[in-house]
Amino acid sequence: MSKQALRVFDTHHHHSTTILTSLNLPTLSLPQTRQAHAQILRTGLFIHSHFTTKLLSLYANHLQFSQANTLIKSIQHPDVFSFSTLIHAYSKLNQFTQAILIFSQLVSHKLFPDTRVIPSVIKSCTGLNNLRYGKQIHGFCVTSGLCKDQFVQSSLVHLYVKCSRINYAHKVFDEMSQPDVVSCSTLVSGYARDRCVNEAKLVFGRMVELGVEPNLVTWNGMVAGFNQSGCHLEAVMVFRDMILSGFEPDGTSVSSVLPAVGESEDVRVGVQVHGYVCKRGIGSDKCVVSALIDMYGKCSCAMEMSQVFDEMPQRDVGACNALVSGFARNGLTDDALNAFNRLRDQEMELNVVSWTSIIACCSQHGKDIEALDLFRQMQVSGVKPNAVTIPCLLPACGNIAALMHGKAAHGFVLRTGISDSVYVGSALIDMYANCGRIHLARVCFDRMLVRNIVCWNAIMGGYAMHGNANEVIEIFHLMEKSDKKPDFITFTSLLSACSHSGLTEQGEQFFNKMAKDYGVKPRIEHYACLVTLLGRAGKLNEAFSTIENMPFEPDACVWGALLSSCRVHNNIKLAEVAANKLFELEPNNPGNYVLLSNIYANKGLWKEVDRVRDMMKSMGMKKNPGCSWIEIKNKVHMLLAGDVSHPQMVKILEKMDNLTMEMKKLGCLPVTSFVLQDVEDQEKEHILCGHSEKLAVVLGLLNTPQRSTLQVIKNLRICGDCHDFIKFVSKLEQREIFIRDTNRFHHFKYGLCSCGDYW
Repeated sequence: MSKQALRVFDTHHHHSTTILTSLNLPTLSLPQTRQAHAQILRTGLFIHSHFTTKLLSLYANHLQFSQANTLIKSIQHPDVFSFSTLIHAYSKLNQFTQAILIFSQLVSHKLFPDTRVIPSVIKSCTGLNNLRYGKQIHGFCVTSGLCKDQFVQSSLVHLYVKCSRINYAHKVFDEMSQPDVVSCSTLVSGYARDRCVNEAKLVFGRMVELGVEPNLVTWNGMVAGFNQSGCHLEAVMVFRDMILSGFEPDGTSVSSVLPAVGESEDVRVGVQVHGYVCKRGIGSDKCVVSALIDMYGKCSCAMEMSQVFDEMPQRDVGACNALVSGFARNGLTDDALNAFNRLRDQEMELNVVSWTSIIACCSQHGKDIEALDLFRQMQVSGVKPNAVTIPCLLPACGNIAALMHGKAAHGFVLRTGISDSVYVGSALIDMYANCGRIHLARVCFDRMLVRNIVCWNAIMGGYAMHGNANEVIEIFHLMEKSDKKPDFITFTSLLSACSHSGLTEQGEQFFNKMAKDYGVKPRIEHYACLVTLLGRAGKLNEAFSTIENMPFEPDACVWGALLSSCRVHNNIKLAEVAANKLFELEPNNPGNYVLLSNIYANKGLWKEVDRVRDMMKSMGMKKNPGCSWIEIKNKVHMLLAGDVSHPQMVKILEKMDNLTMEMKKLGCLPVTSFVLQDVEDQEKEHILCGHSEKLAVVLGLLNTPQRSTLQVIKNLRICGDCHDFIKFVSKLEQREIFIRDTNRFHHFKYGLCSCGDYW
């Protein structure tokens, strides 16, 4: 060799040694890695797979995957190790799609994967729930003989369990020559999650026969699996057996069993688990504390729940959410609101779950205005609502007909791209229907790409509320054609719609076909609808006979339906029977006493009226005051019957007097028979003027543009005089007016009502 060639060789060898030494350093920084990469390119060492594999590993460790991908594509003859380095890195960082893409490149280079890379690929399929690709890998392993490897088999068991193919997982498990504790634990927890109690116990029992000792992961998998699948008693029993077997449950065990205790509402067991937590000293575990709060909330132990929260050394958002949800679950809305506001004052970083929980709490318990205000505050605070928040908010918009707020929420849904959710879609249908815009509800329904039974029931319920029986029946037939099976809610809407529209025969046919043709066994709410259907049509004796022949004891809804029908047809005899039953079932419900009193008043039986009202006074009950809501310029106004506190009350009464005078000029006199008090006619007229729906309509006339639509919600049924008054106003003022009472919607237009005066 010449001296010049020798110098080149020595230089090359020196650079090789330097680079090799540097690449073996585990803490090589990213700039140093790039420097080494540049040296390799300059010295021509790029062709050596050892150097490129080391570089790939370093780039992967620094999360520089774009450079790693560029590097591997530039290698002329990559080997298995080059690809497996990236596959392992992607899999470890849960970037499963990229791992599978790199594996595809490995196969395209006609390289044969080994047993070290296959488990990482199967893990990626598991992470993506990609059963199809996972089965292809399994097939490759069978034909290549790789499926005999223990790690490959264990990965396949996990894949099939995660993809809910427990039978496939068990077949792979049976083929294992030496099952390990990981495979056994995976199979046991898989059976537990699938509610396969006996199978889970059988596999657990076989572990001893196979020489595999169960560990803490095995026990925890069974407890968590049974809890998730709803086998709550089994979860508690496994937890007990775990302790008896000498294992000490950890925070994971406890936080898995406590939800099962809560769902069982067995506070005695919950207290025992709480005692174990204190004894073991794991009360500082945040997951355990959150689970304790949640458990006490489900067991209706608000005081204990608050005590656990107050004793927390460091509060986290999970515990805060559990506390708010616990109060909400027990109907303690004010406590939930106070706790939520206190946590905000303490600058706790509440998340979307926190805000959604309190909005849902308010929406479900009659604090609709508070729910709308909280939603606004949520956005101001920078927390972005999600596909769960919106369905919790929209009922509040519908409850008080806050149409503008509902439309704003709809706009948010469209902007954020969550309109495809069936839950959001169903909530929008409900909201628009409750706000009187049934045509917009139908638009939302028609635009849904995917519909479940909730969506179909939502639009049918909306049409039923508006008294559009023909549309309900049409939707029902469309539902049948789409191969959706109706449920008990579907038939409730059908029967309700028929009763609102007086379609007695069709309603009876649907009731008779429920069980016979559709396999839906009539429930108590269906009998209540049938009683209403017959009663409103004047068939009171048939309605009473239906109650007497029911297969189960009639409840307050059924007797209430009969009592309401007796009022329509002034049947005192049956009214007294129904009322006495209601007094037994709901002794503290003032509405039943008021209804019977009104029936007596209609007949002029003032002594009986006084007797019923004296009963109410002796029991400390008061009549629920009439209350109406109207939304004007994005603000919801609430008006109470007889209340004069509204700042525009003088103008309201003045406008009402003018309208009343116009009515009298045209021969439309007030229907004083709807004042169920023994007073003079002039006083009765004055009382009628104070009805809340009239006040709300007139307030709307004063504060909205001419000919614009008005929407009013009332907490009681609209009376006949108010019905006539609003019909007149709709014609005189050329307004479309929507009134929603407790029974249905009334659409007033051109002096007519959509109910056809049948309500």
